[in-house]
Order: sequence, then C-alpha cells, then structure tokens
Amino acid sequence: MVKTAAIGSMGSYRFVVSLSRYQGQWLFSRHRARSTWEGQGGHIEDGETPAQAMERELFEESGALKAKIIPICDYAVSGEDGSFGPAGQFFFSEIDVLGELPESEIGEVRLFDGLPEDLTYPHILPSLWDELQKFLSEQQEQKEQKERR
Repeated sequence: MVKTAAIGSMGSYRFVVSLSRYQGQWLFSRHRARSTWEGQGGHIEDGETPAQAMERELFEESGALKAKIIPICDYAVSGEDGSFGPAGQFFFSEIDVLGELPESEIGEVRLFDGLPEDLTYPHILPSLWDELQKFLSEQQEQKEQKERR
C-alpha cells in the first residue's frame, strides 16, 4: 500500500521518484538488469535536498538536460507487516531538452502514451500515477478558469 501526503509533511526522506513527460509522451526508464519499466529516481545522497537528488537522478536515468521539476507529494510504502518504510518525495518532470543517456545502470529509455503494463514497481507507480493525474487535472482546470476571466 502506498500512503501519500502533502509535500513536506513526512519530514525525513530517503528516496525521490519522478514520472516524466517529453514532447507529450511519458518517458520511462529500463534498468539494465530488468525487462520492466520505471520512473526516474533513487536514493537521496548525503547533503542533497530531495529536489537536488531528483534533478541528478533525472539526468542519470533519462539524459534530461533541461526540465521543469515539480514536487507533487510525499509518499511511503507499507511492507508485508503493514508498517510504512522510509518516506520519499514524488515529482513530475516536464522535460524540455533530452540528451544522450549517460553511462549508468539504465539500459534504455522509451516514450509511452500512458503507464506501461510491465512496471518494475507495480505496487507503487500506479498510485503515484493517480496522484499525478489529479495534479494535472487540477492544473488544467485552473488554466481554463483563468482563460474564462
């Protein structure tokens, strides 16, 4: 189970993850050792803020050279015993410039129309995808209201 909360409310963070869009499609990464797809992200290194870690991970796992990175929510995942593990921050990245994939654990990146079926973390990403879709819907609604004024 994935628990989400307002950004900044869970306090201490160990992970970051982003779902990223490039040229109107969703960009997912595949780890060299797996055949499944995942968003970009990973551990926050000592001295990094979650936003700094997300910027680094986005480049390392996609080749993104320029992107608007927006924090969406905090999240935590429960284990089999029902207790929640360390918290992470979830981001949305709108990639403007995509360069070459740097040498890393990522084997390839690919564009999709939506959430791929073969996910590395099928118990986490669909919940975060739902949070992102709510955010994007709210953004669109606000934009339309502004245009009507």
